[in-house]
Amino acid sequence: MSPNSALPDLEETPRQTAYNDAPAGSAPVTDTTGATLAGFRNAEDLIIPNVEDVVEESTHPHGSDPVTSQTMVLNMGPQHPSTHGVLRLVLEVDGETIVSLAPDIGYLHTGIEKTAEAKFYSQVTPLTDRIDYICPMTNNTAYALAVEKLLGLEIPERSQYLRVLLNELTRIQSHLVWLGTHAMDIGALTIFLYCFREREDLLRIFEAISGQRMMGSYIRIGGVALEPPADIYDRIRKFLNAFPKHIEEYEGLLHGNPIWIGRLKGVGYLSPEDAIALGVTGPPLRASGVDWDVRRDMPYSGYDKFKFNVPTSKDGDVWARYVVRMQEMRESTSICHQALDLLANLHDTRLNADAPKIVLPDREQMKTQMESLIHHFKIVTEGFQVPAGEATSSVEAPHGMMNYYVVSDGTAKPYRVHMRNADFANLQALETMCKGRLIADVVAVIGSIDIVLGAIDR
Repeated sequence: MSPNSALPDLEETPRQTAYNDAPAGSAPVTDTTGATLAGFRNAEDLIIPNVEDVVEESTHPHGSDPVTSQTMVLNMGPQHPSTHGVLRLVLEVDGETIVSLAPDIGYLHTGIEKTAEAKFYSQVTPLTDRIDYICPMTNNTAYALAVEKLLGLEIPERSQYLRVLLNELTRIQSHLVWLGTHAMDIGALTIFLYCFREREDLLRIFEAISGQRMMGSYIRIGGVALEPPADIYDRIRKFLNAFPKHIEEYEGLLHGNPIWIGRLKGVGYLSPEDAIALGVTGPPLRASGVDWDVRRDMPYSGYDKFKFNVPTSKDGDVWARYVVRMQEMRESTSICHQALDLLANLHDTRLNADAPKIVLPDREQMKTQMESLIHHFKIVTEGFQVPAGEATSSVEAPHGMMNYYVVSDGTAKPYRVHMRNADFANLQALETMCKGRLIADVVAVIGSIDIVLGAIDR
């Protein structure tokens, strides 16, 4: 023992085995008091299969210098604000240069597709609001179109144009969320406040129409939920008349800003060939020079009666994706004006499909007509049977092409509901756009593809 009896001689004290040196199946690690150190595991147990393995599989060329012959693995998220949700990115970096990147998803998994199998067809509609919660009206439309195909329902023109109007207003408010958060990622806080100022006007319009600011479940199978308020079209027209000036205001803050230009131009390039191969759709695809838009090329809900341009760019970088979305907001404004003009001539026509056993009756009729009351009771308590078969639908959502695949076994509940969201496919292009760039560029690229994790972890 050493002169200081309170401290044992280090040479006489058995060395505790480090957790990463312990062989498999060895006794648990204990401290000097003999207590078990719960939670200690081998280092290999901490590695998620196929995620951190990107380090071992890296083909990045290094020199023979032992200092530079290794790369570092960094975790970005899932709590990082610039990942726009609970997304974890495993970055392999050489200094500050991205060698490889692996998205790790699943932190927000909702199980909505499976839940839909236990619901009546009409009860699935509120679930679709929560998949991509930034554009619920678009989700409603995609699901309704697929089920309407199975039912063979014919939707009145008035309802179709109203759907177009609400889908384009949804596109505008989704792009406003994108622009505000994307600019804030880069460091421009003021533009965020401006964008949410206009978004608030749109949310008030949605609340007046559906009763809810975001999850309105307004677009239903067979038409829409309610008759729009009498003054709503005037309110929408007022917003549309003022909105182009606001777009110019946003561009005035950003277009000439040297920091904005430096962080966006030439960053995150995605070639048209890679975009197609990776299944990218929406603004990122069109910003890479691929001229594809479901509204024009596979029209639905009467889009073939509207005149609009499809903005594209051949630059394929973050700046191009920014410019395309800015132009899309202008085009959506034009489509909304056209929809209002068409609706003005149809105010006395039928709103929903003539299917009393499928579409809920008007509430006033339900209170005064026994037949309507019976239909309402049967639809709510028993649902409605859908002929056996399968159907798909495709819409141009704000983030890209959205597909719904619905399978019916002839009962009142769907056998299968599958959603193909643009966010999931667009995310896999992230590594292609970030390889060889700096860590700071990852933030700009994520903002440019505009993902919502609810659509990815559905």
